[in-house]
Amino acid sequence: MSAMAASPPRCLRCWAVTALVLAAVAASFVYLAVDYGALFTAESLSLMGRFIAEFFPPDVSPAFLSKTAWGALQTLAVSALGTLLAAAAGALLALPASGRSGFALRQLCRFALNFLRSVPELVWAALMVLAAGIGPFAGALALALHTTGVLGRLFAESLENAPREPERALALSGAGAVAAFSYGSLPLVLPQWVAYTLYRWEMNIRMATVLGFVGGGGLGQLLYFHLSIFQQQQAMTVLIAMFGLVALVDMASARLRRGLGPAYA
Repeated sequence: MSAMAASPPRCLRCWAVTALVLAAVAASFVYLAVDYGALFTAESLSLMGRFIAEFFPPDVSPAFLSKTAWGALQTLAVSALGTLLAAAAGALLALPASGRSGFALRQLCRFALNFLRSVPELVWAALMVLAAGIGPFAGALALALHTTGVLGRLFAESLENAPREPERALALSGAGAVAAFSYGSLPLVLPQWVAYTLYRWEMNIRMATVLGFVGGGGLGQLLYFHLSIFQQQQAMTVLIAMFGLVALVDMASARLRRGLGPAYA
């Protein structure tokens, strides 16, 4: 066999897609017309260095540390409540969305789940602030609405992929629908549901800090307030608290998921 015959055929479609992507990236740089050279002038570097220096040292006064700790606790509560509400609502919608109640209800629930997760958390937060007022409750509702769409879809897919034989066997033995599901299908999908919920909680901790910028309470609102009045040292303390809170929740969630088995870690 010749070397020409052994070489793989050229993928014209791959080359075309690559060329289109590169052209789109180049067009984006041209369209934005950003003067990247100005970022590295002596004056720009001096201004950036001066701005960064204003964040140090962080404010570690007892009064402000207490205020930051309260904001961190509020952020943790917002993320936990939003995730818990979403897990409950997602589980309820996942049952009909998995096709257990007919085709029409399946399509309706899937449309609702797709709509909930297609709207970003920041948009939900802006709407909830108008509906419920500024504060952590609006942030929890915003997280719950978006996360319901995400978890509901994941829960429904895990139910569809789970074998139905144990549930059917219990139903044929005379068990009711609720008992057959609880003892036949739920034990098969529950570890996966818990793993999904814990993973979304990690993500909601990060998002809960951002929702404060639109009035969702917690560390985000505290950060926005101090940045808006140019108190960079206080803002740095809040940023450190955000990092510590996210790292702590990530480690706790990862350990809990490892306890469910290697498939969910």
